[in-house]
Amino acid sequence: MKLNLVALFIFNLLINASTETQNERKPYIVYMGDVPAAGISAVNEHQNLLRTAIGDAKLAKESKVHSYKKSFSGFVARLLPHEAKRLSEEEGVVSVFPNTRRKLHTTRTWDFLGLSETLQQKNSKKESNIIVGVLDTGIWVKSPSFNDKGYGPPPAKWKGKCFTGANFTGCNNKVVGARYYHLEKEIDPRMDEPSPVDTDGHGTHTSSTASGAPVKGASLYGIAQGTARGGLPSARVAMYKVCWEDGCNDMDLLAAFDDAILDGVDLISVSIGGPSRSFFDDPIAIGSFHAMKKGILTSCSAGNQGPHPGTVQNVAPWILTVAASSIDRHLVTGVKLGNGMETSGISINTFSPKKILYPLTSGALAANGSGQGYGNASACDYATLSMNKVKGKIVYCLGSGSQDYTIKELGGAGTIVTLDEPTDTAFTTLIPGAFIGAKDGSKIDHYINSTKNPQAVIYKTRAVKMAAPFVASFSARGPQVISLNILKPDISAPGIDILAAYSQLVSITGQPMDKRVAPFNILSGTSMACPHAAAASGYVKSFHPDWSPAAIKSALMTTATPMEIKAEDAELGSGSGQINPLRARHPGLIYDISLNDYVRFFCKEGYNSTSIGLLLGGKKRFNCSSFKPAQGTDGLNYPSMHTQVKNKNSSISAVFYRTVTHVGYGKSVYKAIITSAKGLSIRVVPNTLIFSKPRETMSFKVVVKGGVMKKGNHILSALLEWRDSKHSVKSPILVYRPGQS
Repeated sequence: MKLNLVALFIFNLLINASTETQNERKPYIVYMGDVPAAGISAVNEHQNLLRTAIGDAKLAKESKVHSYKKSFSGFVARLLPHEAKRLSEEEGVVSVFPNTRRKLHTTRTWDFLGLSETLQQKNSKKESNIIVGVLDTGIWVKSPSFNDKGYGPPPAKWKGKCFTGANFTGCNNKVVGARYYHLEKEIDPRMDEPSPVDTDGHGTHTSSTASGAPVKGASLYGIAQGTARGGLPSARVAMYKVCWEDGCNDMDLLAAFDDAILDGVDLISVSIGGPSRSFFDDPIAIGSFHAMKKGILTSCSAGNQGPHPGTVQNVAPWILTVAASSIDRHLVTGVKLGNGMETSGISINTFSPKKILYPLTSGALAANGSGQGYGNASACDYATLSMNKVKGKIVYCLGSGSQDYTIKELGGAGTIVTLDEPTDTAFTTLIPGAFIGAKDGSKIDHYINSTKNPQAVIYKTRAVKMAAPFVASFSARGPQVISLNILKPDISAPGIDILAAYSQLVSITGQPMDKRVAPFNILSGTSMACPHAAAASGYVKSFHPDWSPAAIKSALMTTATPMEIKAEDAELGSGSGQINPLRARHPGLIYDISLNDYVRFFCKEGYNSTSIGLLLGGKKRFNCSSFKPAQGTDGLNYPSMHTQVKNKNSSISAVFYRTVTHVGYGKSVYKAIITSAKGLSIRVVPNTLIFSKPRETMSFKVVVKGGVMKKGNHILSALLEWRDSKHSVKSPILVYRPGQS
């Protein structure tokens, strides 16, 4: 009897240990390159690999989450670390990496960029055949920006689907496709809607920025009023919902790319990012590479971690990486004190004052004195203020944060907040609010403390003109950390205070206590810049449907508008400059990049032959030694030129080999013009290119030399400009010294 009990005890221990081990399983993505040759089942191949790695057929079947089999090959499975390692050693596997969560990078724009409504109308027939694939939070189809009046059926090439579900009854001839992905687990309906509907607003905003139909009289409660329209107002939209309340999973992003490529989209916009990883371990780099192979350009946001250097995301060279810049409209919020002093701050305040003046106090004077709050009353931190001292008053607070939330809860009439440092980005406040500079803040504080009954009023936000463009302070900066000699971001596009369509299922601030719901909203971020660049690439594609993604990207980069206000970090923030869609139609010359060029680049970057072979597909074994080595410092025919010196005592020495294609008309002669910073010597060989016919190609090299960079300098920049009688083809040249301030 005792023996049986001991055996049972040991058996239970083993069962429990096994259960605990299985609970430790985490989702991993197993990437296997191109789809298998005809006649080979990708699903069977995936299952066999899993069975070998796990050692149990039943458990292997239960562990698999999803197979990628349409546009590339791979699968998602719940694995233990040693199983993931075992799979990574298999010959048919390019990479194995854990599933992670990524983040969103959160209407006179097109007029500012030179793309008037009249010009867009002239191009509407071509545009109506373009389908923009958007990977985001879903879409609010009922928005007037997605009205399909006047649209015919989707183009014959369209093979996508339209899922229905909660608050989403179907698509139309404007929004031609809508899918949603949540592979990790079932959707909790209390947290999110199991459908393509947008419960966040972000996806509706980005989609309409890219291709929203014109809507006259659009505004946010009267702010930024005008005609809201996308860059491709006649194009179609296909939404791939990959982002939820808890973020955007890698596995869902890859599943969306897998579908979108085969569905028939013409370009892809992804306003999502995460920390930079090796290209074969990055779902956006992988998905966009396979899109590029099918002639689809992917536009991605650069990230919002600026102005810190080395923060740029989505850095694969086949991606169009987009920074955020300004337009010539600035939103300001006026503040007036009882003593007549007037100033203006930055915010999006939708409220018009109901009184001439309101009582004014400060966080320091409104402190509750109970010691219950652990924060700083002067900064109006949560639980530090007394409701009796706040109710009905405008409260002056130090520091930036969520003061409007706290003051609203306490019944305050508004808040004036002194910023810790200047900003160019306005946020929508829950109550009347304005963020002001420190100098004006000191004057307001003095007025409050020297006046018996201080008063103030906060006016509704208004739009004013300003000098532009400049790079947004929040926009992520280079240099990138994966391919050190490729300059990222590539280009900039408007991303500050952008008015576009919004979901009616969420308030304009996203806060549950906020009851304001509007058909349009004003947002800032590289998320907003990304669809601008996607639309610009679609505009160029509508004139040149046979151009490769690299050719379209080159046209946008070499015709970009330089920054009006240039920051110290120069092209590390803006890339080649702000998009200029009109000029990009006729760039004169293009820097094209073929699949073989990328292969040579991979070999130069140190990727192994087996992985590259799997990426390309086919039965033939691949070997880097069989390809002509990539030349020069960067090894790629890139429209910009970039090098990083190794250390503070290194002199500057780089060579860039380039080939340009003549896409103008007839004969043409281009001469090289160099504008350079002191300390750089730049030579172009040859410095004249003579083309006798269109589509002719010519090669040249750029030799960059310089001594040791001066202490305190970490950037030296120059510009190569090829000019003929009609065109100016510009390429930034940037030298960066790491680890120096």
